[in-house]
Amino acid sequence: MSVSKTSILVLDCAEPVELAEFYAQLLGGEIETGCDSDFVEVVGGQGVHLAIRRDHGYAPPSWPRPEDSQQAHLRIVVAYGDMDAAEREAITLGATPVDTKDNNGPRDERVYADPAGHSFTLAVSAKHSEQSDN
Repeated sequence: MSVSKTSILVLDCAEPVELAEFYAQLLGGEIETGCDSDFVEVVGGQGVHLAIRRDHGYAPPSWPRPEDSQQAHLRIVVAYGDMDAAEREAITLGATPVDTKDNNGPRDERVYADPAGHSFTLAVSAKHSEQSDN
């Protein structure tokens, strides 16, 4: 018998509440805080469960990353045709474009840095792009 589990991606940063506000707005989630202000969760939306943890020695990763840099990033999937609107929303909320060539197609993928410097990707949903080809 397997014990019930939930996986949560945890991002380190210097200011967890501010970063949680960015992701809550971007992903349509809500912020949950407990008794520890150094650990904040973003939940809700369409299956969103993300945690933000204070790291007092935090240094943002760089892009493109050197060999010893962090190896994870968020991939945020958007519907085919919604990429430009999602990009405007992310930038308005404080994201910085890193590699945003306008692919404008079913394999459109654009890379940004969140306000704390973590990279994330906006990508067209493969499911939606396949449906639009039919």
